[in-house]
Amino acid sequence: MHLPRWFAERVEPTAPDAELRVSTIELFFDLVFVFTITQLTSLLVGDFTRQDGEGFAGQGTVQAVLIFGLLWWMYSGYAWLTNTVPPERAARRVLILCGMAGFLIMALAVPRTFSGSGVTFAVGYLVIVLVHGGLYLQATAAIARVVPFNLAATALVFAAAFTDAPWNYALWTAALVLIWMSPIFIGQKGFPLHAAHIVERHGLLVIIVLGESIVAIGIGATDGHPGAALIVAALLGLALTASLWWVYFGRGESGPEHALMRAEVVQRTRLILGAYFYAHIPILLGVVATAAGIKKAVGHDHLGLGPAVALAGGTAMFLLGDLWFRRVLGVGRTAVRVAAALLAAATVPIGLWSSAAHLGALVVLLVVMICVETAL
Repeated sequence: MHLPRWFAERVEPTAPDAELRVSTIELFFDLVFVFTITQLTSLLVGDFTRQDGEGFAGQGTVQAVLIFGLLWWMYSGYAWLTNTVPPERAARRVLILCGMAGFLIMALAVPRTFSGSGVTFAVGYLVIVLVHGGLYLQATAAIARVVPFNLAATALVFAAAFTDAPWNYALWTAALVLIWMSPIFIGQKGFPLHAAHIVERHGLLVIIVLGESIVAIGIGATDGHPGAALIVAALLGLALTASLWWVYFGRGESGPEHALMRAEVVQRTRLILGAYFYAHIPILLGVVATAAGIKKAVGHDHLGLGPAVALAGGTAMFLLGDLWFRRVLGVGRTAVRVAAALLAAATVPIGLWSSAAHLGALVVLLVVMICVETAL
């Protein structure tokens, strides 16, 4: 039995220091992944309106974290995949599109993954695991060490679909722990990565995910008439999102890229794992929580406790994630961001009084932080 020529042909590894830029199909792929982020935001918003007897307190938040954990692992796997196997040939692009289909299936299942759509989610996850492993095999046999962990996590998600609470949550947690701890057993020597591509790919993803906050402004504005108060709240929501963009991108991308380029290949892979996988988890979850808070802040005079915590906590989580990211790479000053994160978390009472004041306080805090960092 012979494999198809396009698949059997080995991909010669590109030198780790060679230039590799993000392709348009990767950006197209990211749009589907961000749709899952939108769905996770809806789970958080569901917590704000949950009635007594409708699950446990914080149920949507727990579900969002568990689902995001598995999705982020495989998204990062695809970012590493296209870093090693550039999707330049038609057959590879078709398989990348199949991976997109898997992500879309999971995104559609997200709202009811823990209450009837668990099998659908697991099927989508199996698709992306198989496509990822198959494409990666063209470049390196090292992926054979990763695939068993991914398949085992998929099996746990399938099992959770046929299990009631709390055991389904236990199985999801086991799946998450299994794949997140797998690098300890796998090692990273078999995955040389191109620094510029990783920096650019994740930077573009952060921009697209921040766009979710802009969408949240529009959704929140549909609940009221475009009067002065609504416009002010919407502009403050935009200013908060722009401030988060400035926090992440204000110093440019050259610092992280140079830090990765200075490291030898194995150390570079470990830095990427720490900075662009683990540290980006609070960054992206912070955006999700902030977007959920903005969605409730626009069009409402004041916030309930849940949306106020989401808005303040999401901003603080983003700052702490960015702090972690920069400490791993050893770039930028970080002390000011610790204080800013603590102050952001303390703004919850403002939201209980006025949603616009809460948005304004967070904008002022971030602008002051940025100005202080620039002056130092």
